[in-house]
Amino acid sequence: MNTKTKIALITGGSRGLGKNSALKIAEKGLDVILTYKSNKEEADKVVREIQALGRKAIAYQLDTKDTKSFDAFVKNVGDHLEENTGSRNIDYLINNAGTSLHAPITEVTEEQLDDVVDIHFKGVFFLTQKLLPIINEGGGIINISSGLARFATPGYSVYGGIKAGIEMLTKYMAKELGPRKIKANVVAPGAIETDFGGGMVRDIKEVNDTIAGVTALGRVGLPDDIGGVVAFLCMEDAGWINGQRIEVSGGMFL
Repeated sequence: MNTKTKIALITGGSRGLGKNSALKIAEKGLDVILTYKSNKEEADKVVREIQALGRKAIAYQLDTKDTKSFDAFVKNVGDHLEENTGSRNIDYLINNAGTSLHAPITEVTEEQLDDVVDIHFKGVFFLTQKLLPIINEGGGIINISSGLARFATPGYSVYGGIKAGIEMLTKYMAKELGPRKIKANVVAPGAIETDFGGGMVRDIKEVNDTIAGVTALGRVGLPDDIGGVVAFLCMEDAGWINGQRIEVSGGMFL
């Protein structure tokens, strides 16, 4: 890493949309710091793929639900950057890490709800808070939401509701961080063929066909449909986009 190269930190970068976004960001010429929850082997593979693109990368273990670990994580990242670039700072934060919850309102437990809140809202909020001192002026924050924050599909009340909260939080970030010229935006994917949610969209033909049928472009999304949009928001060309929700769903439920 060098001081002239911009640096993006993406949580949950070892698989799925996070992996695709990390690779697309590297293709755009940025160095990448990615986190993984448990699968170090997969994270290390992504690091090697990024290095093969001629960019620098490193992976850190991080459970975004464990807010008590954030101080040590931020220190480790800062120490690594200072040693390798002379600065402790990053330019972009992509809050991507997450899990799914599919359950009707009548069956959701308090433990399940707390888990989604901790990962998708509380973790995002406090990790961003802890990283703000090392985000460069003129940088950006990209929060990952979901089409489920716009349309209601039975079984996703908690997940969709929390993602709607993230979308409003993003507007507050854009407003409050404006004086530092830090932009904050949301990318909201539609249904994507990954292992997310147990791979339901990818592996169950009936689900895949149903989603394709309600999507204007006639198919389910792929990781490649999303990562490039995240990477674009890390570019100077996107410098005047702020406080916006960009849905990348191929036109679901229009």
